[in-house]
Amino acid sequence: MTRLRTVAALVCSVGLAFGLVACGDSQDEPATAGGAGGTAAGASYTTPLKGVCPDTVVVQTSWWPEVDYGATYQLLGANPKIDTGDFKVTGPLGATGVNLEIRSGGPAVGFDSVSSLFETDDDILLGYLDLDEVIRNSAEHPSVAVLAPYAKSPLMFFWGDPSLDFKSVADIGKSGKTVLVGDEAYMNVLIGEGLLQRSQVDNSYDGSVSRFVAEDGGIVQVGFVTDEPYRLEHDVKEWAKPVKYVLVGDEYPAYANVLAVRKDKLAANQDCLTALVPLFQRAMVDYLADPKRANDLMIEVTSKLDTAGYELSTGLLEDGNTRQQELGLVANGTDGVFGTFDTSRVQSLIGRLTPALTTAGTPPAPGLKPADVATDEFVDRSISLK
Repeated sequence: MTRLRTVAALVCSVGLAFGLVACGDSQDEPATAGGAGGTAAGASYTTPLKGVCPDTVVVQTSWWPEVDYGATYQLLGANPKIDTGDFKVTGPLGATGVNLEIRSGGPAVGFDSVSSLFETDDDILLGYLDLDEVIRNSAEHPSVAVLAPYAKSPLMFFWGDPSLDFKSVADIGKSGKTVLVGDEAYMNVLIGEGLLQRSQVDNSYDGSVSRFVAEDGGIVQVGFVTDEPYRLEHDVKEWAKPVKYVLVGDEYPAYANVLAVRKDKLAANQDCLTALVPLFQRAMVDYLADPKRANDLMIEVTSKLDTAGYELSTGLLEDGNTRQQELGLVANGTDGVFGTFDTSRVQSLIGRLTPALTTAGTPPAPGLKPADVATDEFVDRSISLK
């Protein structure tokens, strides 16, 4: 799902208590989180990449720093520089001999999709996007996913009325309750398969929780289980209580936030990806085990960027880390290896999306196969979550 949390609207409804440092005119501020270096600052990532990968490995995310990208920040070595003008962070990629540049997405790039940025900026090697976006753009903007950080999507439908007790998306559909969402491909699947009724779907979601609060939680709204539940309970003073939710991934098992490369770059970067992808695997495993340094760095980065009100906190990120594991969002693949794709699941996703995308006028590439959109070629099969 494309990130749609409109930041200005979010902060108006949230009314966060802590201050934001907006530094849009300054450049290259040194980050202080994580100290001066050592193993706490990426020094354990030592695979030589000089001459194998670009001197600067550019990774494009689809939003501001958040728990989904913690492992990418985990790879940064000592003293990274925060470029507040271009919304990016650059520093050593561990101790590999090359640099890592992490670029913010969403509002930072005018809400351009990662798929379109792949096409317009040749410096980007890797990007985070959902596998259904890869499938949707397979005809005009083909890319290939090389790692699956999430085994289950954090996408959810949530509500606040305590009298409602949905157990599935189908239960929400049977209720007829208004479902506030954006205009996304997966919604065509849920409607087309009868899990939701088209008459109950409201596509006017603007990324904020203001309407949810105004209607006293009586509507169902789309969100991310690693974000809105904590913010609503702890940061939104007008709400300040828990919400209930169902995970969309229980009935629509798309791979979320996959690490992908533009398809025409795959062969030319084969040696680089063979060395690089296992580093991302290891960083993700390490981040789950001890996320503090990367979380502190993301909080610092976000506080220095002009995000128009989007903020991170230790509590929010720690809650996201807990939910990632307790809800099975981050887990080994079905083969026991961290980051692999299940071919039958990818095939099922293609099969479910194709009619919906065709109806919407954005059909995937003809004869699309799982190998066209995802590969385990670069995954280190010895790496898994314990």
